[in-house]
Amino acid sequence: MATGAARARPRERDSGDAQAYLGVIASARGYTWRERLAPGAANTALAISQQHGLPELLGRVLAARGINIEDVPNVLEPTIRALMPDPSTLNDMDKAARRLADAVVKRERVAVFGDYDVDGACSSALMRRFLNAHGLDATIYIPDRMFEGYGPNIPAIQGLVEKGAQLIVTVDCGTTSFEALAPQHRGRTDVLVIDHHQADEQLPDVTAVVNPNRQDDLSGLGHLCAAGVVFMLLVATTRELRRRGHYEKAGAPPDLLAMLDLVALATVCDVVPLQTLNRAYVTRGLEVMRQRQNVGLRALVDAAGLNQPPTPYLLGFVLGPRINAGGRIGDAALGARLLSLDDETEAARIAVQLDKLNRERKAIETQMLEEATAEADRLIDEIPDLPMLVVASERWHKGVVGLVASRLVERFGRPACVIAWEGPDQGTGSLRSIAGVDIGSAVRAATAEGLLLKGGGHAMAAGLTVAREKFEAARMYLAQQVVSPATTARAARALEIDGALTPAAVNDTLIELIERAGPYGQGNPQPRFVFPAHRVRFAKIMGEAHLRVTLEADDGSRLEGIAFRAVGQPLGELLTNTGGMPIHVAGNLRRDTWGGRQRIELQIEDAADPRR
Repeated sequence: MATGAARARPRERDSGDAQAYLGVIASARGYTWRERLAPGAANTALAISQQHGLPELLGRVLAARGINIEDVPNVLEPTIRALMPDPSTLNDMDKAARRLADAVVKRERVAVFGDYDVDGACSSALMRRFLNAHGLDATIYIPDRMFEGYGPNIPAIQGLVEKGAQLIVTVDCGTTSFEALAPQHRGRTDVLVIDHHQADEQLPDVTAVVNPNRQDDLSGLGHLCAAGVVFMLLVATTRELRRRGHYEKAGAPPDLLAMLDLVALATVCDVVPLQTLNRAYVTRGLEVMRQRQNVGLRALVDAAGLNQPPTPYLLGFVLGPRINAGGRIGDAALGARLLSLDDETEAARIAVQLDKLNRERKAIETQMLEEATAEADRLIDEIPDLPMLVVASERWHKGVVGLVASRLVERFGRPACVIAWEGPDQGTGSLRSIAGVDIGSAVRAATAEGLLLKGGGHAMAAGLTVAREKFEAARMYLAQQVVSPATTARAARALEIDGALTPAAVNDTLIELIERAGPYGQGNPQPRFVFPAHRVRFAKIMGEAHLRVTLEADDGSRLEGIAFRAVGQPLGELLTNTGGMPIHVAGNLRRDTWGGRQRIELQIEDAADPRR
């Protein structure tokens, strides 16, 4: 029944966009709805189903995500062995592995310099756990977001050298830190840079720079987060230590696969594409996480009150924000410390502290978002075709600007930059983008033009520091850099649909079928289904901005749904003011545990009035 419903072809309007799914060309959120499976891929979907003995719905889901027939086994059963290439394919990897192996053999003092986000915390914890397993008590240094900003800085690096660090490993940062990592300490301290951010042609003068996004790197692994690159370094270093015969005297090497829970957490939270190796990282990492071996992660799960198996959704929207909360409004090192320790009492204390900080962060974000939205509305009223939103205020907390930028992108469908002024001279900002607009290259270009004091990032997210006197020039320059791709992207603004269902088709069998093509996330989108011509039989506001509804089909079958942050938005208005008339509702299905009872609910992403 589910398969047949999902195959149903949408009707076409006599006028308007003939390709619009169910004829929807302007939904509540301003989207045109389109079928995700391209017409030419229907034969591929059928071939996948027939050749691999899969239900037709699963074949359609796979084909719609560009999966080739021969790749299906690695997609449905992704393994590290099958999907990880030789680490040596990365530039400088062998240099880095030899130097890290030297540190292990010589029992050197090692310092790990990380970033304050989830990827940085996981990368730092990975490196420290690996070194601890070899008897080295590595130091982790996480810069304070408020006072030091992103990446290595001269005072911090000098401090680590003066404390006796013979090797400094920067993780999730360092690619553009030329001054801080200048070779003035050569002979005393070596530096390894392990990163994934976009790079210019020039690189720091250090022992090794392992970054798949180096311009001269041909590994094809630019989709990895930093923790994914760090894991490959640990594999390469273990191999080097084996070659030297180290484990013949020192005992068995550490179980690297047992550390994949940290790699999975970082991969999901850094929103990198869940394709090829990243799929294996997340799939196998979730299996490790279910075993609750990492003391810090276990404490965080308990502090968050989770009583269900980990999923990418829970990693990205429950655990990740709590780890980030330390870097945003508290002690930036809390996350890395939590993930790298084995003391249960200390882990519980830190987890509770991060949970409290996360609640405080939510309150700050709510106030900032209200002000930023008002300013964005004003800018768009003045320039309706504004390609990019750039807003700034002295009242805003710079640790939360990235979250607010994401909310603005979500609401206005265009790239956004949110800046918190720090005193009279400069401000710190975070940028978030939309598919098809490379915000990282725009920021690097503005930095090269001298319009920004500092800037970097990748296609979908970036950060910057700007002098107040250059603010207007920088804002205009960034808008000019993205105007063409942003205009194209917004014109093609569409919500892709995998099929149509009714509540009667939604059951555990359907969910298990959908989950086979997971894990879902960036680059492997969660299947999105439409429930056509359903009536809203119940609607209730939850918290301040969420809306819980009950949908009913003509046959009387019902499905619970929730629309996050919909109150006061066009989506919320449509759901609560249907006048009893049927509407089309689109979203993704997920398992939810509430009050000890597990159920399936629809996470509502959009809706449309069939009469329009």
